[in-house]
Amino acid sequence: MTDKISKEPAAAPAGPTPSGVPYEAIKAIPVRHYGRWISAVVVVALLGWLVYAFSQGDVVWNTVWDKVFDPSVISGMWNTIIISVSAMALGLVLGILFAVMRLSKNPVTGAVAWLYIWFFRGTPVYVQLLVWFNLSLIFHYINLGPIYKNETVDVMTPFMVALLGLGLNEGAYMAEIVRAGIQSVDEGQTEAAHALGMSQTKTMWRVVLPQAMRVIVPPTGNEFINMLKTSSLVSAVQYTELLRASSNIGNTAGAVMEMLFVASIWYLALTSVFSVGQYYLERRFSRGSTRNLPPTPFQRVKANLTTFKRSPEARA
Repeated sequence: MTDKISKEPAAAPAGPTPSGVPYEAIKAIPVRHYGRWISAVVVVALLGWLVYAFSQGDVVWNTVWDKVFDPSVISGMWNTIIISVSAMALGLVLGILFAVMRLSKNPVTGAVAWLYIWFFRGTPVYVQLLVWFNLSLIFHYINLGPIYKNETVDVMTPFMVALLGLGLNEGAYMAEIVRAGIQSVDEGQTEAAHALGMSQTKTMWRVVLPQAMRVIVPPTGNEFINMLKTSSLVSAVQYTELLRASSNIGNTAGAVMEMLFVASIWYLALTSVFSVGQYYLERRFSRGSTRNLPPTPFQRVKANLTTFKRSPEARA
C-alpha cells in the first residue's frame, strides 16, 4: 500500500452506520520516500563535483565567453543552419519519393528503392562525404550532354559535397520513416478515396500523407536535431561550419578546448530552439487524434502562477 491510514476522528457523514455508530473519516497520508531524497542528494552532489572539477581545470573561461559571439563563429553557426536545413529538405523529398517507390507494386521501382536504402543506411556518412569529396579522382568531368558539362572539381564545392553527403544519407532514413507513416494509415482510407474517383497520386497526396504526418513528424524532428550535430562532420570536406570555424580560431589562438566549449554552447542552443519548434509542430499534427491536447509548457506555468495568486479562501 502506498498510503498510511490515520485514525484521527473527523466529522461524521450524513448517515449513521447500521449499528448507529458514526463513520470515521479516513485521512490518507502519503508515504515518505526516503530513497528519492537520498538519490536526489547523490545526483546533485555528483553534478556539483563535476562543475567544480571543470572550474578548477586549465580552462580560460573568459576566452569562452569572449568568443561566443565572435563573427567567425556566428558565420559558422549560420552555415550549420543552412547546410542542415538544405540537407534535411533534400532528404525529405528523397524519403517521400523512395518510400512511395518501395510501396509500389512495380518490382523494378521497389528493388531500386530497397537498394538505395540498403546502401546509404549501410555505409557511414563520413565515408560518403569523403567519396563525394574525392569524386574527381573517378570522373574528371561531369557531362550531361547538351544540358551541362564542367570539371568535377569545379562542381563539387564544399557546400555541394556536404549537401549530397548529408542529404542522400538522410533520404534513406526518411524513406523508412515515411514508409512507416504511410502504412499506419488504414487501407480503408485509400479504398474510399478510389471509390470517389480519386487517382492513386491524388489519393497519396490528399488523403494518405496528411494522415501519416502524425506518425512522420516526431521521428523527422529527431532526425533534424541529429542533422544539426551530424553537420559537424562536413568540416572534413573543408566546409566552414560551426565546428570548423571554432577549431580554426582555437588552433590560431592556442585555445583549443575553449573553442570546443564555444561550439558546444551553440550546438546546445540550436538543438534547444529547434526542439521547441518540433514540440509545437507535433502538437499541431496531433489535432484530431485526441479530444483535448495536453497543455503547453507556457500554459502549465501560467496555470501554476494563477494557482499561487489565488487566496486561501478561494482554494478552500
